[in-house]
Amino acid sequence: MLLISVDFDDTLIPWVARLNLEFTYLSNKKFREQHINLSKEQWIVLKYLNQQDGLTQNDLAFITHRDKTSMTRLINNMEKKGYIRREICEQDRRINHIFIKKSGRDILYQTVPIMTELIRMMQDGVSSDIIEETIKTLKKVQINLKQISEQTHIET
Repeated sequence: MLLISVDFDDTLIPWVARLNLEFTYLSNKKFREQHINLSKEQWIVLKYLNQQDGLTQNDLAFITHRDKTSMTRLINNMEKKGYIRREICEQDRRINHIFIKKSGRDILYQTVPIMTELIRMMQDGVSSDIIEETIKTLKKVQINLKQISEQTHIET
């Protein structure tokens, strides 16, 4: 039997993963209850496009930490729903720029109160100091992971 010196459940990774899964489940459930045809992942893409319209598909994949294949699938679904439109770059036809349409902006504005309330309820009873410190900690862990990834990439 392999002995692991650290109990994985006592590390940050499974807790962050569980939070993400639960938040995804709850936000998707809230959208369905309101008869809103949108997923949390699609909401995030709309949020970024609302902030900076015309991002490339690759930029969106990078920003949202998705692989190119799953981003293509997500963009295809959002385009079918009429939330976004895709424009091929004239200088480089391999590049797609993604633009939010009025229907996408409308559904984003309709869902912001739902997401805001869900986040408020999720953080209920947790002080802003603790939230701020937790975010700082998670950012530091993310930096550590990026450094490990870069070192691993160099060594292989």
